[in-house]
Amino acid sequence: MLPAMAIPAYGIIYNWDGNPLSYSECPQSVEQLLEKTYAPIRDTQVGAHFWCIGEHEAKWPSPDFPMVGDSVGRAYETVWNMRKAESVRAMFERGEDPYGEMVRYGHDLGMDVWASVRMNDNHFWSLNPKEGEVSNRGKNPLWWWLSTRQPLSVDEMSSTTASYLTQQRKDHPEWTLGDSVEPWVATSWNMAIAQVRELRLSYIAEALRQAEWDGVELDWQRHGFQLPNADGYRLSYVLTDLQRAVRALAEEIAQERGRPFHVAVRVASTLESCRRIGYDIETWAREGLCDLIVPGGNSGTDPDIDMGGFREIIDGTDIKLYPGLDTDFRLRAKRLIPHQRWSEAWIRGECAKLWDHGADGMYAFNWHATAETKRGLLTTVGSPETLAEADKVYAALHGEHAPKGSLRHGADKHDRIRAETPVTLHRTLTDEGPVFHLPFHDVSTAATIELQVEIEHFSPSADRVEVQLNGTALGEPSVRNAAAEDPDDPATVSENSWLVWSLDPELLSIGAQELKVRLAERDARLGVPLVIRHVEIHVEYAG
Repeated sequence: MLPAMAIPAYGIIYNWDGNPLSYSECPQSVEQLLEKTYAPIRDTQVGAHFWCIGEHEAKWPSPDFPMVGDSVGRAYETVWNMRKAESVRAMFERGEDPYGEMVRYGHDLGMDVWASVRMNDNHFWSLNPKEGEVSNRGKNPLWWWLSTRQPLSVDEMSSTTASYLTQQRKDHPEWTLGDSVEPWVATSWNMAIAQVRELRLSYIAEALRQAEWDGVELDWQRHGFQLPNADGYRLSYVLTDLQRAVRALAEEIAQERGRPFHVAVRVASTLESCRRIGYDIETWAREGLCDLIVPGGNSGTDPDIDMGGFREIIDGTDIKLYPGLDTDFRLRAKRLIPHQRWSEAWIRGECAKLWDHGADGMYAFNWHATAETKRGLLTTVGSPETLAEADKVYAALHGEHAPKGSLRHGADKHDRIRAETPVTLHRTLTDEGPVFHLPFHDVSTAATIELQVEIEHFSPSADRVEVQLNGTALGEPSVRNAAAEDPDDPATVSENSWLVWSLDPELLSIGAQELKVRLAERDARLGVPLVIRHVEIHVEYAG
């Protein structure tokens, strides 16, 4: 066995999900693929590129697995799917080496390049939805996401032709999770089945021979449903079984190449959720089954990463901790500033918190970008020093999930499990109300700082709340709303209001801030309750 070697400091790891294969007209050239892939991360703080090498079908000529496009007989549902599959097929038909070129290109830029394998990806939707449920089909390449269609059921699999839905899955419905889980993931593999783990190991072994990768990421969180509900803790040993097998494979590759071959795992954001799903992080760390851990949400960014818990487990080892950043679609709101500006400030606030809590670097997932769209973040969040005097938003943990009956209901049940917003504001017997905790990690006094609280169904003429920050009463806020500050909105009032306080920096300290809210008066003309939707601290630097 080669001596262990710690992973170098990457700053930022950028996970590309393979979509650049569809970003140029088919047949795409390898040069076009490389340009689309590396344009967002070239000359940034990204030190490693994780490339999604596949899910179910092989994205290479395989002796044992159908190649991408085979599941639909190369007759595709969308142009997007066609471009993605046919471009990579054409590269191999031309005798090219797209993944080898991808690794070499990344190395020339000073980046490590890893293969990322989605362990149990479930993008299978019913192709026979109820009337009216596919309103976006044909209007958008992501119609399958925008529609409110139903999940694919196990019974439907045999009669369904869809990209990535392989014949092997259709032939073995007993290998899926079925009715032991929410409908959204019924067709996911049941990792308790030995044949499934053997299948996944064979797929990984082939993927790792496609290039001189620097390591492999087992993306357990795409998607984070591996075992029947309530069996995750009891059956965690079967996921550890596969983790051990991949570590042995990685050591075999390292011996062949004479240099380390690392293993990363992407898992749930809290140790509690990891245990519920079946990720035995303690055993994986103790046995050295991984070199890098990426805790993160299954569906969107989860700010509730248990940094202390993960750090306690890995301290004394060479395992690195790279908390995961995903999309912000769970936090959309009509705010007082444009969403793009808010989103970037919020990500910077999260990263400042994560660095202070012991991160070894940041991990970006689903950041589909051009050369410019994410550059401001990718040149900033990879170091505490470059974050120091950048605008930030610090927010209380928001936990709104996909509602029952919607396509993705249950997809996020292990995410944001300790969320404090949104919450209904009730009268209480003791005149107390909800308590919110907001991170704050700015030390400069050169910033303008505001507390902003969005309240649903707020009547400014009659409603009144009392707010304390870290034990200090804040007094009366200014009441603002998004409509009045949106030049394209003809209204000057909104259903929701933002209560805004200017904050003295002396009220704040590094770490968690405690905000108490009490309902003092409610407009008697309204029968709907007040709901606190968002609680945020905005930090803005001049210039």
